[in-house]
Amino acid sequence: MAEGRLVIGTQRYSSWSLRGWLCVRLAGLDVGVEVVPLAGAGQTAALKTLSPNGCVPYLEHRGAVVWDSLSIAEYCAEHHAFLWPEDRAARAWARSVAAEMHSGFRAVRSALPMNLGRNHPLAAPLAEDVHKDIARINAIWTEGAGRGGPFLCGSGMGNADAMFAPVVCRFLSYDVPGLSSTAQAYMQAVRYHPLMVEWYAAAAREPVEWQLDMYETLA
Repeated sequence: MAEGRLVIGTQRYSSWSLRGWLCVRLAGLDVGVEVVPLAGAGQTAALKTLSPNGCVPYLEHRGAVVWDSLSIAEYCAEHHAFLWPEDRAARAWARSVAAEMHSGFRAVRSALPMNLGRNHPLAAPLAEDVHKDIARINAIWTEGAGRGGPFLCGSGMGNADAMFAPVVCRFLSYDVPGLSSTAQAYMQAVRYHPLMVEWYAAAAREPVEWQLDMYETLA
């Protein structure tokens, strides 16, 4: 019998759900997964009374209740410390870039919403603030994966990678240019990690009725 549940949103679109799901799966927590179709723009009525903040991801595990993807990442690391690097300095860097991703890059989030069914660039040029976000993300990926890779902190996917995984999805979906060869290799490592392959496959199986015009008609 499962020891709890993880509630996530539409896998085609929900970047925060992907982060929490990756951390939970990497940690091997024995929980069932429930998918709630999202209405978009924070209008999903089914979530309003489900989690304390009315959002996904939402985790229940062995009597603990955890919401917010970064909190879920830390909770999972309490069970499996390998999700953060063992080295103190590397762990500090990983936590810093994970927190930077969690709280920042609003221009990229707004201009390039996650849509795993998309496979072409935007018609209009990207704004300057979006280019600044892309440049900073490129620098983080180049620095982290450039120390040996293929992931940000070594040979295995961890919490920092989970935080950036939806950005990998975005950059691939919109064919974002100007990334270093190290950053491009990092994106491929993330995209074809077995858990990411599983997530993409699940997203592809979702009912067409779950798709939202606000994301599907973006030029």
